[in-house]
Amino acid sequence: MPVDLDAILVELGQFGPYQIKNFCLILLTILFSAVYNCQYVFAAGAVDYRCKVPECESSPPVFTTNGWGLWALPDSDSVARCNRFVPVAEECAPESFLVNQTKTCSSWVYESHHTIVAEFDLACEEWKRTLVGTIHSAGVFIALALTATISDNYGRRIALVITAVSPAIVGIVRAFSTSYPMYISLELLEAIVGAGVYSTGFILALEMVGASHRVLCGNLISSTFALGQVTAALVAWAVPDWSPYTLIIYTPSILFLSYYWIIQESVRWLLSKGRKQEAAEIIFKVAEMNKKKLSAESVKMITEDDAEMEKVSLPMEEKVETKSMFLQVIKSRKIMFRLCVCSFWWITLTFVYYGLSINSVSLAGNSYVNYILTSLVEIPGYFISAVTLNRFGRKSSIMTAFLICAVSLVALPFVPITWLQTTLNLLGKLSISMAFSSIYIYTGELFPTQARHSLLGACSMVGRIGSVIAPQTPLLAAYMESLPYLIFGIMAGTAGLLMMLTPETLNTKLPDTIEQAENIKQESKEHNGPTE
Repeated sequence: MPVDLDAILVELGQFGPYQIKNFCLILLTILFSAVYNCQYVFAAGAVDYRCKVPECESSPPVFTTNGWGLWALPDSDSVARCNRFVPVAEECAPESFLVNQTKTCSSWVYESHHTIVAEFDLACEEWKRTLVGTIHSAGVFIALALTATISDNYGRRIALVITAVSPAIVGIVRAFSTSYPMYISLELLEAIVGAGVYSTGFILALEMVGASHRVLCGNLISSTFALGQVTAALVAWAVPDWSPYTLIIYTPSILFLSYYWIIQESVRWLLSKGRKQEAAEIIFKVAEMNKKKLSAESVKMITEDDAEMEKVSLPMEEKVETKSMFLQVIKSRKIMFRLCVCSFWWITLTFVYYGLSINSVSLAGNSYVNYILTSLVEIPGYFISAVTLNRFGRKSSIMTAFLICAVSLVALPFVPITWLQTTLNLLGKLSISMAFSSIYIYTGELFPTQARHSLLGACSMVGRIGSVIAPQTPLLAAYMESLPYLIFGIMAGTAGLLMMLTPETLNTKLPDTIEQAENIKQESKEHNGPTE
């Protein structure tokens, strides 16, 4: 008799005191993961600079020219940042410069020294500044596969502790970087060892929550991530210098080491690994903490000897050597097809999400406020999805979010009114945030427990292609100003239409095996009628 954890969770309480305690602890790791995911936006933020003109500089040099820039520097901002007029005399006078000849600057004066641009003298090397974000995304790409392997083979708790604590160590060291190569190398390493904390925490939290609370918990996690981005901006606003800022945000994560003793392992993972006794001990602890009493049938289910259970439940002729999970996934056409479709969803989500966010700090006004507002607009999308996913189903809710995003972004270039353009942009961000939050839940429900983290991690890892490409989309505006938005909209629309090819998972049990995952379509029809 296999253990029906979903039925046991109904008896234990689907979101009782035990789950709430663990959930709140995991939310802390999610908040810090958001801070680390976006810290480079501020640490490697753009800084105004100009060419240093020794003939005219004060001691020490200041960014403002007090008028002499009119004859010493070109009018064009892009040229003035990297070139200066050729001097003919060692004095600061209009006649001392050839205004029809320029030369490349050898040194610069920065408006501030808050970011690594001034620290490592990156003037006129914009690609080095933007490379920090690309390198971080590349590290996330590696991290998701590494973390999924640790999680599925050694446990969710081990993976959570490693990914929550490791960034603190690397981040603290990075705060004392003495060169650009050192900084960017540690940026990559920090992402590799720590970027998997979100997916790990998400799975650990939801695997012990009943089906009726999965959506709410998933959206609380997404909202916490948004608040983490707000936290990063607020701390950067209060402490703008990149080195102390880095120290402040990374140091607290050392305390997550205590989670190894505070948080219990995922019962669902333990059962999938045949560690039934350990799972039973945790279930009894949950029952005690939630003040619930298990039925005699459930107690028998989780305490029955595995060997005896195997003799009763499986005839000898049906016993076969268990195939490796990897081979089972490869041989399942349905699972492989879902993996491909899910991967495209994830590429679209990261591409559009980061593409819309990437320019927020360069908008007119206070860059910190702009970033905060851009982050906060995600939260309504998350809570809208919390309502719609359970009421209208996973497929129709996510499809609608994709299509609304597509229509708003494709329409945006053709709207001449500024405030309406802003509204469409925010609507696109809200919709893609809703889809982003929902897709974590939906993707996890499409795959079996034995490979859930690995396949979810694979989708998320492939999806990082979008976040790597997104910072380059402003270059497309040089060819056609509206081209980035049109591409965002077309991809979102395509992703929405692909939702028609996957099964509805509303009110279905989380599949534990490949066979159960393949039969989701059949089960969902039995529960809800035809879905496709």
